[in-house]
Amino acid sequence: MRRTSRLTRAAVGVAALALAATACGGTSNESDSAGDGGTKGDKGLAIAYDIGGRGDQSFNDAAYAGLERAKEEFGYATADVEPTEGETDADKEQRLASLARQGYDPVVGVGFAYGPAMEAVAAEYPDTTFGIVDSVVEGENVASLVFAEEQASYLAGVAAAKATETKVVGFVGGVDVPLIHKFEAGFEQGVKETDPEVEVVSQYLTQTAEEGGFSSPDKGRAAAEGQIEKKADVVYHAAGLSGQGVIEAAAEAGAWAIGVDSDQYKQEALAPYRDRILTSATKDVGGSVYALAKSVEDGKPLTGTRTFDLKADGVGLAESNPEFARIPGLKDAVAEAKAAIVDGSVKVRSQ
Repeated sequence: MRRTSRLTRAAVGVAALALAATACGGTSNESDSAGDGGTKGDKGLAIAYDIGGRGDQSFNDAAYAGLERAKEEFGYATADVEPTEGETDADKEQRLASLARQGYDPVVGVGFAYGPAMEAVAAEYPDTTFGIVDSVVEGENVASLVFAEEQASYLAGVAAAKATETKVVGFVGGVDVPLIHKFEAGFEQGVKETDPEVEVVSQYLTQTAEEGGFSSPDKGRAAAEGQIEKKADVVYHAAGLSGQGVIEAAAEAGAWAIGVDSDQYKQEALAPYRDRILTSATKDVGGSVYALAKSVEDGKPLTGTRTFDLKADGVGLAESNPEFARIPGLKDAVAEAKAAIVDGSVKVRSQ
């Protein structure tokens, strides 16, 4: 059942939401159709995207999958709002506040960049449940949805070490920030503990997100091409939309690409390159977003820090490409590494 406070809120139409989103400089999609789980006009989950927006074939699209699942199951109106170029924390605050004011609950900020805005807005709307992906924000009505990315990246490193023939592998990080350092640290540890002779070549695309590190496929392509020139024949990216360029460059050179966040082998936009996407280090962003929406629907909102790791199947390594099972020793090595991480015999670094 929806909470009584939500049922009594006045419905706000599509036009009103679009106007509010335009004031933030973004765009929005909303559905007002009713189903078995809600009343027509009843508003539920809303998400505000990170840089790259919907269509990144990775992080943001995973969050959207969680929204679609909630909309289908609970039959309520949802909203998803795009970011804008060069936006400020004040823009993010306005976006989150607009969604809360219109009656959406929960409201999720997709990405660590929403941290300062979330902290300010959550205090202003104590009756709304907020969620933030990839950051920790303190607040009685905030759920911080974080992941053990270093664990999935360790498995990606094991796979890379088993797949490389040149003994050189690459890592491309979108932005030089602590979150992406987790991906690099786990990957390098997985490579080195599998085969100490393999060299890891790393590069970050930008120092700040505003410079396009998560949203510039051309930057990703250039970085991957540079690593391939240095003999890397496996390249792992943690670069959001920029990772499409990494995958394209790897495929064109006959190297292996390792995707991130979603199973990128299955992404329609990347279908021309799928044969060269060996695997992806996944994290269940969609599942975490859905779990928060369900907790609100059930009247028991999640709050506090919620960590999704290998033990909880919150992160993992995709095996969709048939080649994953054909490379000698790769699948068994990954399975052994996963078991060791889960039972605690392998401790994965996050920095």
